[in-house]
Amino acid sequence: MSFIAVIFVLGGLIFFHELGHFLVARALGMGVKAFSLGFGPKIFAFTVGMTEYRLCAIPLGGYVMLAGESPDNEEDAASIPEKLLFSARPVWQRMAVVAAGPIFNFLLAWGIYWLLFATQGQMGLAPTIGEVLPESPAARSGLQAGDAVQAINGKGIIFWEEMTAVIQDSKGQPISLEIRRGKENVVVSVAPEMRVRKNIFGEEVASPMLGIVAAKEIITVELSAGQSLKVSAKETWRAIETMVMALVKMIERVIPADSIGGPILIAQLISKEAQSGWVELLALAAALSANLGFVNLLPIPVLDGGHLVFFSLEAIMRRPLGPRVRAMAIRVGIAMLAALMFFATYNDLRRLFK
Repeated sequence: MSFIAVIFVLGGLIFFHELGHFLVARALGMGVKAFSLGFGPKIFAFTVGMTEYRLCAIPLGGYVMLAGESPDNEEDAASIPEKLLFSARPVWQRMAVVAAGPIFNFLLAWGIYWLLFATQGQMGLAPTIGEVLPESPAARSGLQAGDAVQAINGKGIIFWEEMTAVIQDSKGQPISLEIRRGKENVVVSVAPEMRVRKNIFGEEVASPMLGIVAAKEIITVELSAGQSLKVSAKETWRAIETMVMALVKMIERVIPADSIGGPILIAQLISKEAQSGWVELLALAAALSANLGFVNLLPIPVLDGGHLVFFSLEAIMRRPLGPRVRAMAIRVGIAMLAALMFFATYNDLRRLFK
């Protein structure tokens, strides 16, 4: 079951990414020579028109081979009509084809989140106080464990994180909490105080706090199909934001380098969530899809983001980069990715055997 889940999730993410390149290329009338899921020796292949569809042995990626993908490919230029060549198209069309892969990953994440929210509802912590810390603003205001917050500053809330967001944005100004305490409704005014806490990356940061702890009561709110679209878009954006912040924290060395994981860690995560159930597995797949889209947009040669940089420079200079410059940049990009993959795999193996 775990092995099937790993193949299903990774294969699905890769397939959808390459499908984005393929569909936009075909929609713009470009020729596609090959659509491959995986690398290495072919396990299975068939041809429709000029496109060979391949399933290859190494399931760690995939590719779409476009006709005239390289302007230096004399064979394509001689054997394929110019109107089908990728290199003969305007810059904006080539950028659209390249950007389609990451965009399809974002759309896939959005679609999976939408399916989960539409069928399972939105789950979150109830805004119920489980503990009031001593000598805190909440304690001085008379808040008590068991108080259920109904509204904050006159606006009704459903989840704990909604209250947290208002407190974080308060800048220490008093806020009004409408409390359900037993059978009574109570209004409490409390001013948050700046206190040090640890964020998700383990950093100590100062932020406004009341001194309350959630009761860890999980609630589920049913959503309509339309509501799910909006909530799933926010969840997709949150996944991308978290990935961006994680990258920044790695550069700042807040997150240690040995925490970087590769294919083995991803496979372990997928296996773990597969055992928890299909809802957890799909939620992980959505987050991985959003992360894959973001990573592919990094301005590294070989990745989609690197190609977008090349085409942007071409649009500015009104001529393509020279073949030697492109070849050198691609070699650097391959070396960077190979080094990163080796390091991530080393970390995976060290964690596995440790």
